[in-house]
Amino acid sequence: MDVTAESLARVIGARVKQERNGRSWTLDQLAEFAGVSRRMLVNVEQGAVNPSIGTLLRLSDALGVGLPDLVEPPSPRTARHTRNGQGAVLWNGESGGRAVLVAGTEPPDVIELWDWTLAPHERHDSEAHTAGTRELLHVQEGALAVEADGITYDLATGDALTFRGDVVHAYVNSTSATTRFSLTVFEPGVGSAHREESAHD
Repeated sequence: MDVTAESLARVIGARVKQERNGRSWTLDQLAEFAGVSRRMLVNVEQGAVNPSIGTLLRLSDALGVGLPDLVEPPSPRTARHTRNGQGAVLWNGESGGRAVLVAGTEPPDVIELWDWTLAPHERHDSEAHTAGTRELLHVQEGALAVEADGITYDLATGDALTFRGDVVHAYVNSTSATTRFSLTVFEPGVGSAHREESAHD
């Protein structure tokens, strides 16, 4: 991990631990609620790993906080200003691509704004997100193929696509040029499943 990645891992770890302790949950309880291994959770809380986007989404849903809240310190302000270059880099591709979370809202209905870059011949596979998740993307540069629920959508510069994010999906750049796209993710009712479980206990 580079310095920035290490710093982000520490912020995420501290925030996950803070949220877990605030609920008086054990490591085992959160691991079970989130569907991640206890070992992974320990590593996350210690800031020893940079967890995948999928793992972060499972943790944020289990804790009932939005993904944006997990990757930055709490802020009492009514507005959040992310300066150019200061978004949370939550994915780095092997060929130089990256996914930067630049803005987001608070739960229960979380909206995330991402800035994605895919290097030539690079792809990112994503697991299905929570039920009801929707994604909207706009290709700003290059060409992009989106694979969602077994269907491939070929997009050129300027094209946009809305699709279900609660199915397995992937972003693919099969060209020899860099692709850049903005992505908005809508996740309704973050943490609601666990709030309902608690209400019935």
